[in-house]
Amino acid sequence: METVVLVVHLLLALTLIGVVLMQRSEGGGLGMGGGGGTMSGRSAGTALGKVTWGLAIAFICTSIALTIIAATNSTGGSVLDRISAQPVPTEGEAPALPGSDGTGLLPPGGGADGGLVPQAD
Repeated sequence: METVVLVVHLLLALTLIGVVLMQRSEGGGLGMGGGGGTMSGRSAGTALGKVTWGLAIAFICTSIALTIIAATNSTGGSVLDRISAQPVPTEGEAPALPGSDGTGLLPPGGGADGGLVPQAD
């Protein structure tokens, strides 16, 4: 479900960008140009304006839906709770380094390639 909402959200975002770029410029920066749209009580109801409003409302709805889905899928705990669940070294004891237990950090086989290329005998 989350993937479907995310794909719809991305398609809405791309379509909204395209529709906004197709609109006619009023000649001023930040919507300050033109005679009627921004400063009057009623703006011109062009088809692209209505499509833009519809896409914007749908985009906000999918944003809220993704937020709700992410909240329900969360673990319910804080990141700090997961950090505090790890054992804390006592005073004077150094924290264990990765690979200090003898396993090493590289896969077996060694070499500069990490053992991915077979060695010729």
